Amino acid sequence: MAEKSLMGILMEDNSSTSASLLASLRFAVLPIVKVFTMCFMGFLMASKYINILPPNGRKLLNGLVFSLLLPCLIFSELGRAITLQKILQWWFIPVNVVLGSISGSIIGLVVASIIRPTYPYFKFTIIHIGIGNIGNIPLVLLAAICRDASNPFGDTCSQAGIAYISFGQWVGAIILYTYVFQMLAPPPGETFDSIHEPKLLPTKAYEDESSPEKVPLLTPADPERETVITAKVPTLKDRWNYLVDKFKLKQIFQPPIVASILAIGIGVVPFLKNLVLTDDAPLFFFTDSCLILGEAMIPCILLALGGNLVDGPGVGFKRLGLKTTIAIIFARLVLVPPAGLGIVTLADKLNLFPKDDKMFKFVLLIQHSMPTSVLSGAVSNLRGCGKESATILFWVHIFAVFSMAGWMILFLRILF
Repeated sequence: MAEKSLMGILMEDNSSTSASLLASLRFAVLPIVKVFTMCFMGFLMASKYINILPPNGRKLLNGLVFSLLLPCLIFSELGRAITLQKILQWWFIPVNVVLGSISGSIIGLVVASIIRPTYPYFKFTIIHIGIGNIGNIPLVLLAAICRDASNPFGDTCSQAGIAYISFGQWVGAIILYTYVFQMLAPPPGETFDSIHEPKLLPTKAYEDESSPEKVPLLTPADPERETVITAKVPTLKDRWNYLVDKFKLKQIFQPPIVASILAIGIGVVPFLKNLVLTDDAPLFFFTDSCLILGEAMIPCILLALGGNLVDGPGVGFKRLGLKTTIAIIFARLVLVPPAGLGIVTLADKLNLFPKDDKMFKFVLLIQHSMPTSVLSGAVSNLRGCGKESATILFWVHIFAVFSMAGWMILFLRILF
């Protein structure tokens, strides 16, 4: 008898519930094991015993992934899948990202109010609970799932999954560099590092500089008053630079977001799509090159992620404390996903997304069950709390190996 496909096992009736559960377990855990294996290889390459991926090498690898490989993957896959009709059908994906950030932040606010983290990490706690990884890790998991020929999502598993995930990334970037950037601002007049520096006792002044003998007879002229102030009419370039700085446009329009915009812009115009993105297009060599580069994104990002874990939690753990660290990890991996499941289930009842599209619903669900966003670490570095964020990212990604497997098993049982 021919071996049953995984799709057939998942669709079996109640008489083979145990076999179906075992198949779901295998199908959910194996992608996590693949991810963990590749991360472990990156960890070994970055360890002091091998040291092929030192900190500078990991930084360059992260930059290569973020600036080239990931944009190539998004442009080729999203551009080939997108149409104007599909944009109207996929509108709930960016809405799901916004709702996930809101629900996660509310949970973070409740948790922070209960545990009362040390000063000044109240808003830090809310952000690292509320903002999940909606891009890199879901792309990695879907790639591992779709490599299985017997996956239940069909032949279009990879292209559809990458298109769905990429379609929501631009919203995530706006949230990161507006809401998250403002929430992670250091206390007024201080920095996160200065708060933990030992305070020096004030020294007694031996001489009063305000005494009459210390006041000079002739005060120096104020150079600002001597200069003639001329009103400069702002040019168009000055106004544009002001807007760019005011709304953080450089941070928002990162390479993956630009790739998403180009993919959507070209993909919805039939003439441009037939010119660049279809298999028989005159300029398909460019898209095919992007496809080849995009295939390298998954292993490179996992090697870099595993290498980043070699440094351990570091000094950030001492600053945050055990209670705050555990609370953030538990809330992000255990409390946030059920809220996301409720959001997706309610939206399904209201018929807000395409019917009978299992991959669409699966992407919406896993977006709520991911660990804290890696890009939140980049924003934390800009705000001066990168060490604390590195601690959270270290531990949350380790425990996410187990939590993601459990949530994926539940999601597959719900969908099939």
